[in-house]
Amino acid sequence: MTQDLIMLAVILAAVVASSFLASLIPGRPIPEVVFFVVAGAVLGPHCAGVIHASAGMSLVSRLGMGFLFLIAGYDLDLRELMGRAGRHGAVCWAICMALAVAATLALDLGLSSTGIAAFAIALTTTAYGTLVPIMRDRELSGTAVGGVIESYGAMGELLPVVAMSLMLSPARSMSANVAVLVLFVAVCVLVALQAERARAWGSRLWKWVVDNAETSSQATLRVTVLLLVTLLALAAALDLDAVLAAFAAGFILRHLLPDERGKRLLDKIEILANGFFVPAFFVISATSIDFAAVGAAPGLLAIFVGLLLLVRALPVAVCLRVFPETRDMPTGEKISASLYCTMALPLIVALTEAATAVDAMPESMASVLVTAGALTVLVIPVLTNASRVAIAAHPVEAAHEIAEHPDSVREIIHEHHEHVREATELFHEERAELRRRGVRLSAADYLAQAEQIRERHIDDLHRINEHSREEYEGLREDRRHAK
Repeated sequence: MTQDLIMLAVILAAVVASSFLASLIPGRPIPEVVFFVVAGAVLGPHCAGVIHASAGMSLVSRLGMGFLFLIAGYDLDLRELMGRAGRHGAVCWAICMALAVAATLALDLGLSSTGIAAFAIALTTTAYGTLVPIMRDRELSGTAVGGVIESYGAMGELLPVVAMSLMLSPARSMSANVAVLVLFVAVCVLVALQAERARAWGSRLWKWVVDNAETSSQATLRVTVLLLVTLLALAAALDLDAVLAAFAAGFILRHLLPDERGKRLLDKIEILANGFFVPAFFVISATSIDFAAVGAAPGLLAIFVGLLLLVRALPVAVCLRVFPETRDMPTGEKISASLYCTMALPLIVALTEAATAVDAMPESMASVLVTAGALTVLVIPVLTNASRVAIAAHPVEAAHEIAEHPDSVREIIHEHHEHVREATELFHEERAELRRRGVRLSAADYLAQAEQIRERHIDDLHRINEHSREEYEGLREDRRHAK
């Protein structure tokens, strides 16, 4: 007990330090989760040896993962997923999965069929549950990029979770896994769809829960924790993936409390989860990372980083260009949405943990894969910043102009360089303005909102010009009266 408490104190100190370090980077382009993972790897048994596996740490980690995916399940909108954008998001994920399986087989990593499936799934994931608060903090909700993340990103998290439940349970056959999964999902859907009837059946209990939601009893929060732990226990008994159980808890909760009460409850859950359980999950899970194994295979690490970007980001970008509802999106928004959908680190952590638990993947490979996921989160800000500059430079137009007027190369390059300078000034002005409002703007956020920012900037110029014109007319009127 004493040893667990000491380790927990060290974990929480690492969480606070990681959050502080993440806040020091302008624009906060790197999520806190990267710092949590690095801290866990440094403090784990393969490095400093301060934190090691124990029953207490495993329980905290499992609850943290449960809360993380409960929030993700609550944020899933079934109507959005069943719509055209959601169906296209599912098609895009299927394409990513086919490419991932082909790439995994081509690498010949020496994995079993279960390991190949786990590795391929890891390449196709999107950390939608982690992106939702990021979108909210960066004011991306309601934008075109936010809509893409809500469909493509949600499918990129939901479908891998289902695939994990089917493929990472080697104790049963595939048909048995499908039967158990269908039974589990059917029970969850039945409870969710019969929410009104369930409230009527337990009217006195339901009245107590609602009436004591804001008292010291915190009845709705306690019932939510009961629901989560019960489903996690049921999933463990049925040998199902715990991530699916947590998703189901969020799905049921959304239908039980679909109104303002649900939003207030979600705020409480996020405080409990993000204040303790979720960051502790990332730190504890990352203690299994072996830096020596990562350093022994630098080529494999580079290949994994490239695959995580190509297998997920490229197909999303192509699908956004092909499907009619996103075809007219500006190039910057497509790039931003594609790179956001590639941020998969939290789900990669959960998946590799599940894969190593069933011996589908060696811990050394899991270490390399998680490290590659962390590196993609570091690479994405660099790519988005380069994309922002490239888009502002209009390189295709510049090439056409140079081909038509080869004698004016210097003037053309100077003109496009001015475009980049003006766009960069606007980017820094917008970042400073949003910082005064407590919002951090990264290059990806700027690409996602570039059209709205330009329109707002033009409107501001029009207002300034109109104000100046009114002042000028007022001065002329004063002079006329003076004469």
